[in-house]
Amino acid sequence: MKLSQFNFDLPKELLAEYPSEHRDEARLMVLNRKEQTIEHKLFKDLINYFDEGDVMMLNNTKVFPARMYGNKEKTGARIEVFLLRELNAEHRLWDVLVDPARKIRIGNKLFFGDDDSLVAEVIDNTTSRGRTLRFLFDGSYEEFRRKLIELGETPLPKYIKREVEPEDEERYQTIYAKHEGAVAAPTAGLHFSKHLMKRLEIKGVEFAEMTLHVGLGTFNPVEVEDLSKHKMDSEQIIIPEEACNVVNNALDRKKRVCAVGTTVMRTVESSVSANHRLNAYDGWTNKFIFPPYDFSIANCMVTNFHTPKSTLLMMIAAFAGYDFVMEAYEQAVKEKYKFYSYGDAMLII
Repeated sequence: MKLSQFNFDLPKELLAEYPSEHRDEARLMVLNRKEQTIEHKLFKDLINYFDEGDVMMLNNTKVFPARMYGNKEKTGARIEVFLLRELNAEHRLWDVLVDPARKIRIGNKLFFGDDDSLVAEVIDNTTSRGRTLRFLFDGSYEEFRRKLIELGETPLPKYIKREVEPEDEERYQTIYAKHEGAVAAPTAGLHFSKHLMKRLEIKGVEFAEMTLHVGLGTFNPVEVEDLSKHKMDSEQIIIPEEACNVVNNALDRKKRVCAVGTTVMRTVESSVSANHRLNAYDGWTNKFIFPPYDFSIANCMVTNFHTPKSTLLMMIAAFAGYDFVMEAYEQAVKEKYKFYSYGDAMLII
């Protein structure tokens, strides 16, 4: 398949600037692959599609306040620093993106906080926009991490043009987030409220938690027409033994096994045994899923509405069928569903 096949017209006003008022009251489009039907519901209606013994696989990564603003030495120019990945804890080395990139050279120092209490030095130019910073900080590692959290802000996606608001800190995080390390939220999970989780639990639905620390690789644009030539950035994943047992038991009993989000789908498809069972794993994945693709673990999934030409849309098309997904997206635009991180949701069964 070609990149151009995943293009469609998405009006700017359908990009969600704010989350729905209540987590579980976002809209939900339900795609039935067998019947080829499309229904329009609310997210809390999700419970009607699951029964006792079904499993929902969740990504329990926690979003780190990765966006910081510093001032360049001498000129005082305001520089946005986006923390991507810790390279070395002992030496306080981080992989970052800087904006504007053209102003930052090796050897430059950046000062953070009203009192310049944190200083960073640029020690490497890794890519056109990326840099490696060494943070200069006298305190302990724990104090240093606390300082980063104090100075950082919720890393809302760039398409959201407004200022970060206090409610974003809570809403751009799933209610089951546990392990810090993501620089973007696993957005399908944002729709689950405590109330809905409780109702699912009472109904006998089981949860299997795993971790994929979402990096910017998930959102990197595809710049080649031939999809087989696109390379995904690696992201860290952890699949515990306990989650494997829950998932594999459900598969053996022919139950519904639902991937909540594209990140979960990539995680489980990165560690599959020869007999199509989930294996425990702690490592990295750069798996890129696009049509045609044979899925081994999940037999249904929850996802948000994705932007044109994105790797996420390609995965959905592989799971639900290209023509069916493009038809659903046409309807979503017509029915004014909200797209992207704070947008509405889709259930594919």
